[in-house]
Amino acid sequence: MDEDNKITDETPKKQVIETEVPLGPVHSAAIEPYRVRLFVEDEIVKDAEITVGVNHRGIERIMEGLPVEKANSLTEKICGICSNIHIWNSVLVAEKALEIDVPERAQYIRIIMAELERLHSHLLYLAHGNEVLGHETFSMRLFYIRETVMELLRMIGGNRVQYGVPIIGGIRPRAELDQMKIQKIEDGINFLEEKLSNFAERFISDPMIMSRITGVGVIKKEDALRLAVSGPTLRATGVAVDLRRDMKEYDPFDFDVITQDDGDIKSNLLMRVLENFESIKIIRQAINHLPEGSITNRSWEMQDTPITKNYVEAPRGKLYHSYALNDGRVRHCIIRTPSITNIGAMEYACIGCHITDAQLAVVQCDPCFTCTDRAIQIIQL
Repeated sequence: MDEDNKITDETPKKQVIETEVPLGPVHSAAIEPYRVRLFVEDEIVKDAEITVGVNHRGIERIMEGLPVEKANSLTEKICGICSNIHIWNSVLVAEKALEIDVPERAQYIRIIMAELERLHSHLLYLAHGNEVLGHETFSMRLFYIRETVMELLRMIGGNRVQYGVPIIGGIRPRAELDQMKIQKIEDGINFLEEKLSNFAERFISDPMIMSRITGVGVIKKEDALRLAVSGPTLRATGVAVDLRRDMKEYDPFDFDVITQDDGDIKSNLLMRVLENFESIKIIRQAINHLPEGSITNRSWEMQDTPITKNYVEAPRGKLYHSYALNDGRVRHCIIRTPSITNIGAMEYACIGCHITDAQLAVVQCDPCFTCTDRAIQIIQL
């Protein structure tokens, strides 16, 4: 070594500086309002903090005392992406409490709506994920494919957002399926299957994308279970838990519970890609075996009920609704969405990432902040 460059005890040591990098609540890579604080050293994330609550509207407080039918409709306003699953679960609470039997035909149409909405949610997630990844071509192609799903939802429910299909005892008359609508659904899912197969093949075989997302933003299985992660984000760690297996409404349908093993960004993206094909499989079974008969059961009476709870598998994971009924009005309503724990787990997924990958690590769980921001914190003095 050159004598002039020899390291001695007097040589100044490199100083390590921790820097905070804030993202949001308004940021080009974040389509919803939340704030991420990244604490980095040499552009590597050492810690992270995610803050929600910017969009709090107090939905549960507003529902208190409303007639149950009106309260059910209000749950659709929680989120514009998963509005159907919210109203369906809220309706299921009333039907469980009042012991109402739902006609089989209505159950099948509810399933069709739920799986179309799952396709809508997963495709939006994939489009946004590719946008954050920097692949605008894939992002725009996915939005194009998703448009078919949106048109099918509009055809059945009358709206592209907040369709209002489930009601206590069945579905709204406007959501009844005639032969023309059934044919359009069949044509639509055939188109989706073809386009998604083409996308999946190109996506998985792209070496630049795979190298960018493999082994990045990892959540280990034990951490996912400890942090109460649910839905596709949990299944991406190898845990085969899907509440649809426990819902009697899904008993007539054959589908696979998709899992991945690595818990990284690649696994989360592939989860949504592959689950789309399972949703298509369920919808095809539903339209091919759609039962005849009524779509609404009106032979029930309102009565007071204790607090009743119900869980369903929303596109992002386990969704909880509970309330009691008093004089036909909702009391003590609580709604817990999957994103609130999934988002918390992403604070851990960021650690060790390069700063350029941190935002992608956050959005890998498909966070829904409008769902999460309806939560309230009660402090007992």
